[in-house]
Amino acid sequence: MPALTTIRPLTPEPEITIDALTDPVGDLAAPTHLTIDQYLPGDVLGGATATPRLSWEVATAPALWRATAAELEVTRTDAAGRALGEAVVLPLTTCDGVLADWPAEPLGSRERVVLRVRVSGVIEGSDDDAPGACSTGWSAPLAYEVGLLAPEDWTALPVGPSWPENPLADRRPPRVRTEFTLSSPVVAARAHISAHGLIRAEIDGRRVGADELVPGWTVYGERIVARTYDVTELLTRAEDGGAPTDGTGAHAVGAQLADGWYRGHIGFDGGYRNLYGEDIAALVQVEVLHADGSTTTVATDSSWRAGAGEILFSDLYDGEKTDARLAAPGWSRPGFDDSAWLPVAVGPSDAERLVMPTDAPVRTTDVLEPVEVSVLPAVVLDLGGSALEVEPERVLIDFGQNISGRLRLRVSGEAGTTVTLRHAEVLKDGRLGTRPLREAASTDTYTLAGDGAEEWEPVFAIHGFRYADVTGWPGGGQAAKAAIEAGAVRAVVLHTEMERLGAFRASDERVTRLHENSRWSMRDNFVSIPTDCPQRDERLGWTGDIQAFAPTAAFHYGCTGLLSSWLVDLGIEQEAHGTVPWYVPVIPGGFWTPPMPGAVWGDAATVVPWELYRATGDLALLEQQYDSARAWVDLVTSLADEDHCWTTGGRQLGDWLDPTAPPDNPMLAMTDPHLVATAFYAHSARILSEWAAALGEEADAARYGELADAIGEGFRARYTDGAGHLASDTQCAYALTITFDLAGDAERRRVAGERLAGLVEASGAHVGTGFAGTPVLTGALTLTGHTEAAYRLLLQDTCPSWLYAVTMGATTTWERWDSMLPDGSINPGGMTSFNHYALGAVAAWLERDVAGLAPAEPAYRVIEVAPHPGPGLTSAEAVHRTPFGWAASSWRTDDDGALTLEVVVPVGARARVRLPGAEQVVELGHGRHTLTV
Repeated sequence: MPALTTIRPLTPEPEITIDALTDPVGDLAAPTHLTIDQYLPGDVLGGATATPRLSWEVATAPALWRATAAELEVTRTDAAGRALGEAVVLPLTTCDGVLADWPAEPLGSRERVVLRVRVSGVIEGSDDDAPGACSTGWSAPLAYEVGLLAPEDWTALPVGPSWPENPLADRRPPRVRTEFTLSSPVVAARAHISAHGLIRAEIDGRRVGADELVPGWTVYGERIVARTYDVTELLTRAEDGGAPTDGTGAHAVGAQLADGWYRGHIGFDGGYRNLYGEDIAALVQVEVLHADGSTTTVATDSSWRAGAGEILFSDLYDGEKTDARLAAPGWSRPGFDDSAWLPVAVGPSDAERLVMPTDAPVRTTDVLEPVEVSVLPAVVLDLGGSALEVEPERVLIDFGQNISGRLRLRVSGEAGTTVTLRHAEVLKDGRLGTRPLREAASTDTYTLAGDGAEEWEPVFAIHGFRYADVTGWPGGGQAAKAAIEAGAVRAVVLHTEMERLGAFRASDERVTRLHENSRWSMRDNFVSIPTDCPQRDERLGWTGDIQAFAPTAAFHYGCTGLLSSWLVDLGIEQEAHGTVPWYVPVIPGGFWTPPMPGAVWGDAATVVPWELYRATGDLALLEQQYDSARAWVDLVTSLADEDHCWTTGGRQLGDWLDPTAPPDNPMLAMTDPHLVATAFYAHSARILSEWAAALGEEADAARYGELADAIGEGFRARYTDGAGHLASDTQCAYALTITFDLAGDAERRRVAGERLAGLVEASGAHVGTGFAGTPVLTGALTLTGHTEAAYRLLLQDTCPSWLYAVTMGATTTWERWDSMLPDGSINPGGMTSFNHYALGAVAAWLERDVAGLAPAEPAYRVIEVAPHPGPGLTSAEAVHRTPFGWAASSWRTDDDGALTLEVVVPVGARARVRLPGAEQVVELGHGRHTLTV
């Protein structure tokens, strides 16, 4: 096997601190950080919209400067970047740099524009208001190229193997290929790629792009994502690595396929195959622009041929098996002998359901070295003169961090030697603890070709793990240990590529680690969709988990692209099933089939888009999801009792996985599930009222506001004593009542806060909530003036608590408070993940309340800076890249109790600062500010 080539250099995530931020007060800077819609910053290829919105930052500006106008320079070019006319300068309707609307005629498929922006403004109070006196220079250019937006743009047909396959058994991953000749010089080329299953394409022996698990997971019956790649360099690269050629001559394109989510083994309780079809197919359309202006299109059709390579088996849960002896060198190069291959099977056109992506792809984002390697001796039983090996010698590797990804190895040995790699999140008795994986084998095998040093990494497998063990290494365990310590095995981190936006740190390193665990669990579970866990036979897009985590997610990373795509599928599945499902996309699932209306989970339809809007100011997302949100609230209205309490219809999971729930029944929580359901019903109705107002839907805003009021009245009549005490005397019940403003008035809210603090004290400062109550628990305490009680909960380190997992060595958030028991054993429940972000939603409170950085208006146009120092911490800091630029709130106390607060406000935003113990609100413009108490 050839050595792996580095296709894309890895950029480790930067350390983000307030000290590293530039003072926003300075010379007027040209706009930077140009971004189209919710894509990653920078150029976009294969965009999904004909009317791209543009965002930018002005990093520095004189004090009191504000933008008054903005202009966009548009240069239309061909695919090679050659201008097709003069640049046109157009005024933008907004000048703040947050998702400015496209000012020109809609673009067509394949159209490419190069964009620059500049901003004009004034310094308030200055006498110098001359036009242009306070204008920025032009930004650096950004290129946006539209993908294939219309069905008629597609000529590619789905092609796959024509040989007989058993749809109920494991099937060998196929390959397809074709050759073509270009007679005219190449100036640009694009490849539009998708699949029924998963695909990795190659042109002339070199990989197309660096994306993984293409095309990702969507509701394939309705939409399949196709991604676009610039393949000009692949067609013009010289074989000897010399100067580029003109691209004329013979070429080949090939695609390796795997079952993936489309027809692979997916789901719990044994899982299901062929969820979207029994076929597997490539969709490839290469479009070449020649120097003379002509074009050539090479697309999957009946002329392609199908064969197989060295991958014998590939499954998202079970892993990948590769026999390098079966490799066919040159299979994706011209001149390869494919006479033994078969004609492809051709399926009907997918043109009506092929869509361009609104988010970034899954990519390799990091590579980790082992932190510890050890040899575990074979376990042999003496059976009265005969020996029985029950465990082979294994080499155990600890990578020091729980991740989603796979292993990359470099090994030499005799042909036919098979190296086996197993993965797990935790250890049991010093060996891999695989029981939490349930039926996911999570095992990869590589059989050596025997031709020297071989490098290998699975192509389509992904696992959740911190630990791995290796068997079968040439030379045995000690040889493997030495090789691994020298770099022979590394862990590759895979997830959807996202821009990191936020960071938090505190004087107690355990609290900083808690926040980092939350961030890592997000990384590991944002793999095409927001999953619950990355390791076991599940990995589904649970709606309740992301509902709880959405505010935290929007702080950690720029995730609106991924989540807006997933929300489209939520709406599709909601319409198909008559309710917001438990998870999206929907697959069969025993207890969970058919989907039934359930609070907390169904409220993802309102909470997730709303929280993303608060973070980004993206009104288009609210427009996209408005019908879905209304349908959810209206459905619950149809199920609710006359007093607007939700006690019948659907299925309530309540405060799922609260600490009292037994291992085998996570629904058996302390809080009345119908109280939880009614509280969330009120919450969603209130959100929808504000949502409608943001869209200018005044009648809906009034109607849903009145509904929220009525639900609140019904809630108080049924679940309270009228004075602020609740029928469910639990942390969850009081936290929801306070946070969702259901107490009724200030006095009853005060009573509720007192009782919540009392319950915390009575519990010994232990958490008593699950998925419903945990995200709002500490926030409810600070809202009612019980910050000390919130800090006692935060700093508690015995179970159940957030820091318990940290003290047990967790590097991600656990699914259960006691996923690992104090003696180091694994919770006996069949549902025990060590990488589940929901309970890590407390990170939002750390950012917003402890450090004191929150959006007071959508997009952080106004920033709420209101830190809540408390006992046990002497400093805390939150830094976040808002749509306007970097913002921060950082406080520290000295030995005398004096507090110093540093605040960074980006250009275009302003801050509303409330110091601890102070009544007065301080208004701050952009800049770096220091305040003391």
